[in-house]
Amino acid sequence: MKKSIGQRLEQYTIKRPQEVLLVEAEIAGESDQIVIFKGFSSSLMNPTAFDPDVPILSENATIIRIDRLASPYNPDAPHYLQEGLSREQIEALLTEIGL
Repeated sequence: MKKSIGQRLEQYTIKRPQEVLLVEAEIAGESDQIVIFKGFSSSLMNPTAFDPDVPILSENATIIRIDRLASPYNPDAPHYLQEGLSREQIEALLTEIGL
């Protein structure tokens, strides 16, 4: 079974625990910001399910942009590694590390 983009992004942060991903997406017609760190996703704008197996970022979601940030994430003073990555750019990065 092929892993969803959300699962692959979570796996990315397991392989690179020094990074945090900040994903801006549209899910079911609503804007959302999702932070992904050490294999877990959490919505910054909507309730997040208690069950970590319930995906926040579905395959139907439209990814607007992904920012790579240094960990630990400080929302008051974020340290950006890369900003504004498209889904295609992040797909290339995921493929590069075997995801």
